[in-house]
Amino acid sequence: MMLGEKSTCKDRWRQVLSEAARIRGKHLLTLETGISENQTAEMVANDLQLVIPQSLHLTYKPNQQLWLMNFQTFLDLVKAKQIV
Repeated sequence: MMLGEKSTCKDRWRQVLSEAARIRGKHLLTLETGISENQTAEMVANDLQLVIPQSLHLTYKPNQQLWLMNFQTFLDLVKAKQIV
């Protein structure tokens, strides 16, 4: 598991894919609002999970919101992995 951070994604989110090519479960923390559906679909296809503050989830379309992860959920996931 890894967490990359980009304050804005644009096309730079692809850097996370190459920087962590051998790691499964890539996560990207960003403050960017309303990333396009095409880009989030590409992220899903590349197994990259966006981690966005809950307060920004409403800037995304409803179908995208179902897939977004907030920071607390990410922390809970990390804690659960530590127990195993």
